[in-house]
Amino acid sequence: MTLAAKLDDFGGPAWIALTVVGFLIWWPLGLLALGYLVGSGRMARWTGCGARRWEHQAQSNQPHSNQPHSSPGGWWGMRSTSSGNRAFDEYRTETLRRLEEEQREFKAFLDRLRHAKDKAEFDEFMAERARRPQAPPPPPES
Repeated sequence: MTLAAKLDDFGGPAWIALTVVGFLIWWPLGLLALGYLVGSGRMARWTGCGARRWEHQAQSNQPHSNQPHSSPGGWWGMRSTSSGNRAFDEYRTETLRRLEEEQREFKAFLDRLRHAKDKAEFDEFMAERARRPQAPPPPPES
């Protein structure tokens, strides 16, 4: 069993203690431990709010069809609990649903825009290639 596996068994406090002790003994050791925590993704697991987790959660809530999802608010809806004010909760849910729809429409617009740009560049390349004079093939070397 590796040191990392043993520290994982103890959890986050063991990693924090190792990092602090590393800084106290010799600062590069602490920096090395901190770099390992960040690089291995162990630190993001503690916070529970790493960008990768958010994006993964948002993608897992996306429907596979064009139908709106069953849980309005997407991954925001999971994090938000009732405020106690039903009118505000309904407004928030509707606003988040609308924003997600606008985001999907904007992504689709960007895809169409990129496709049109790629097509224009390709058409320009083909037109330029057609205008180029055909050079005779080089004579074979003997």
